[in-house]
Amino acid sequence: MTAYPPGPAPGQNPQVARAAQDATSTRSFVATWLFAWLLGVLGVDRFYLGKVGTGVLKLITVGGFGIWWLVDLVLTLTNSAKDVDGRRVLGTRQEQTIAWIVTAAVTLFGWVMSAVTQSFSFLTDQVLPTLPWV
Repeated sequence: MTAYPPGPAPGQNPQVARAAQDATSTRSFVATWLFAWLLGVLGVDRFYLGKVGTGVLKLITVGGFGIWWLVDLVLTLTNSAKDVDGRRVLGTRQEQTIAWIVTAAVTLFGWVMSAVTQSFSFLTDQVLPTLPWV
């Protein structure tokens, strides 16, 4: 038995439905987001999307000195990332919301931990030597 692709929704133009389906990449939004976020400085997200040339450039420049990494992360989070064929990597609204929340939470946690570390460093370097009992 031959499986046919699902037809358009009732009331939807079949040509518009087919064009929308053809314009969407088969790549996973979650995988693209994780690669862009965690391994983006190495260009892994670009390799995953089939963009080998820019992946190599991103690898050589360590994520475009961080700028290219950030741009690709934002493009992925806003559902604007495209694969090698120019098709958008679309995630569900739920996946996109979770990706934004996790990215923001981990970034905020990193900033807080950096501030705490700097505070303790200041304390041990500047304040503790002035205390008479130390």
